[in-house]
Formats: sequence, C-alpha cells, structure tokens
Amino acid sequence: MSTESKALIYKGYPLRRKDNLIYYGSMTDKYIIMMQILESQNHGDLPVATRVSVQLQLTDPDARAKDRIVKKTEKDGLYSAIDVGAVWLARALAQK
Repeated sequence: MSTESKALIYKGYPLRRKDNLIYYGSMTDKYIIMMQILESQNHGDLPVATRVSVQLQLTDPDARAKDRIVKKTEKDGLYSAIDVGAVWLARALAQK
C-alpha cells in the first residue's frame, strides 16, 4: 500500500484544502487560484458553501501579499467559484 496520498485533480490542476481555504493549481506555476469559504449552511449533517471568495494570485514569494492578487470576486456556491477559478487559471497560464 502506498504511503503517498493521491491529490485531487480538477481539469488537470491539483486541488488542496486546508480548513476554509482551497488552493487550485500548482505552486510551481506562475499563478494559482485561492478560494476562501466565507459562509456555509448545513444540509443534513453536511456543511455546504454558500459564499466563496475567489482570487487569482501570483506565486512569486518576493511579491507583497497585496501585490500577488491579480483578480478577485465572490460567488454563491463552491461550484460557481471553482468554475470561474478554472477559467481564470487556464487563461492566465496560457499567456506568455
């Protein structure tokens, strides 16, 4: 049995979650998407995100935190947030 966990991949890029933050993309690329769950509601025993902040960020460690943010928006629901994040990331990484 492998001791290494398999990463969740969506449209060719890894998804990582830490508490209410979801990172989409690879830190070795120039850009990543950071999604922060701002509000959630319980549906049965399962919490469901109802408001999510989405940011396209530079991965440059030398840039100030404020200067890393390229685009940002808020979406209602996690699906909408991941959908717009996937488009932003693909377009940003396609630029030369």
